[in-house]
Amino acid sequence: MRFLGSALTVSAVSILLVACEGGDIVIAPETTDASTDNSQNNSNNTTAAVADVRCASYTNSGGQTIEGSVEGSNCVYAPSFVDAGNNLTVDLTIPALEDGGAHIFEGSLFVGENHDSDSDLAAAGIAEGGDGPTLTVEAGATLAWRDNTKFVIINRGSQLFAVGEADKPITFTSVSDIEGTVGAEDVQQWGGMVINGFGVTNKCDYTGSVGGTLTTSDCHVASEGAEGLDESHYGGANNDDSSGRLEYVRVKHTGAEVANGDELNGITFGAVGRNTVVKNLQVYSTYDDGIEMFGGAVNFENYVALYVRDDSIDIDEGYRGTINNALVIQQETDGNRCIEADGIGSYSNKTEDFINDMFARGLNSRPTINNLTCIVSPSIGTHDPGAGWRLREGLWPTISNALVVSSFGAPAQGSDNWCIRVDDTVASEGFAKGNASISSTVFACETKSSKSIAGMSIHDWLGANGGNVFVDVTGVVDATPNADTGVQLLEGTPPIYSIDADTSVPSVTPMAVCGGGQAACEFVGAVNTGSDDWTAGWTYGIHEGSRGQALWFE
Repeated sequence: MRFLGSALTVSAVSILLVACEGGDIVIAPETTDASTDNSQNNSNNTTAAVADVRCASYTNSGGQTIEGSVEGSNCVYAPSFVDAGNNLTVDLTIPALEDGGAHIFEGSLFVGENHDSDSDLAAAGIAEGGDGPTLTVEAGATLAWRDNTKFVIINRGSQLFAVGEADKPITFTSVSDIEGTVGAEDVQQWGGMVINGFGVTNKCDYTGSVGGTLTTSDCHVASEGAEGLDESHYGGANNDDSSGRLEYVRVKHTGAEVANGDELNGITFGAVGRNTVVKNLQVYSTYDDGIEMFGGAVNFENYVALYVRDDSIDIDEGYRGTINNALVIQQETDGNRCIEADGIGSYSNKTEDFINDMFARGLNSRPTINNLTCIVSPSIGTHDPGAGWRLREGLWPTISNALVVSSFGAPAQGSDNWCIRVDDTVASEGFAKGNASISSTVFACETKSSKSIAGMSIHDWLGANGGNVFVDVTGVVDATPNADTGVQLLEGTPPIYSIDADTSVPSVTPMAVCGGGQAACEFVGAVNTGSDDWTAGWTYGIHEGSRGQALWFE
């Protein structure tokens, strides 16, 4: 049963075009002055080009049409259109607007209703993605919010279809961004996004095992930002669930510390299933994490995290998805970890028997990451010092063909700017026993690693297992051919591209695997000058012509 009202309509309104300079959108005041006094209102006697601005609209259960209002090139939506406590319960399409127009929401955009009990879900007919309303965003559309008390939630059963194109990306951002008043590295301009699904989270109780028969009841975990009218929940037993499709999507200038102490990310994926398609996704200038996965099995292909102040990739609660091709670039003076990954939620409170049971039934996090580049700033920022990967709490990762580089023009800040750290004995035993692996990876940080595996330092153990290389780095190192020919790892303009493995110094042999269905990799890292640059044309902040500043290490 679909939890829907009546069908969507879209209004077409003719307005005067407003000239824009650069990327700024200038909103002209509307006038109803009918006088012919040219000194008071010259616009009444001027012939201007006319364009249609199609604001989104829908018909509510009472038969009333609810629609946005035209303001210049933009559409503005009052809280009566959608907001916390006024969730969208019908299918809705957000069209692309001409002339740089944006859809400005005065309230939050919550799709579908939240339910926190099995009985409420059953009464609403919500059992999987597609049972609730669908939000469709057209290629090239921009959606914006005024402050960080407002954010997006896609509730369980609902779906988001935001399918952009390389030359028409979809942007979720702040009003300050579209008005041109935001700084390149400004954060907390609006809240961010939360997508909830019916996937597996080890914060719930299950019968059976992952990959076999797995069942649960009353699995309703409060998602980030969950308080009062903002409340939402995730979780279930269906890692094949679908929350929709995101392609060529950019999420910019997000972050907020909400009332219950949670910090909103670029996008939070709460138990989102693997039939959700995420391909070509960027988070840009984010206060907390870039993407955070609480369980589930959603896969990512082509992910960019630029200027994320906390963890660019955060994994927890039994996440089992794959990330193919990921480029992470921290700020020069404010970044935390490229990866922070936990195997079992609330791990410190668990007994040894509980942890072993999680392993036996496949309920700990087991991510796969192929072709990752982390360009790390060894600084002390908003959250913690910039660093590479922190793997802990019973995590069993499989990581290959990765590149972690630190020290670009910035000296290390103490010993916490490590390339890799494996925190607990259980996680390190995962490597020693063959349940976890890192292979064909290059690490270049002054502090190579923290902690140990099987009585050896992490870097010594990984250097002896998996064909990994740890570069000796002292002080400031520029790992491009232009500066230090002893450490050639990156090249190009901007210098984000991996050098072919057979010419890099030091050399490493990549595994015969590469994300995104490409041929066998001949390089480590996310992108190579000899391959198609999947970051070009749609990302913001990397390439000339679509950025507010040059990358700090250029």
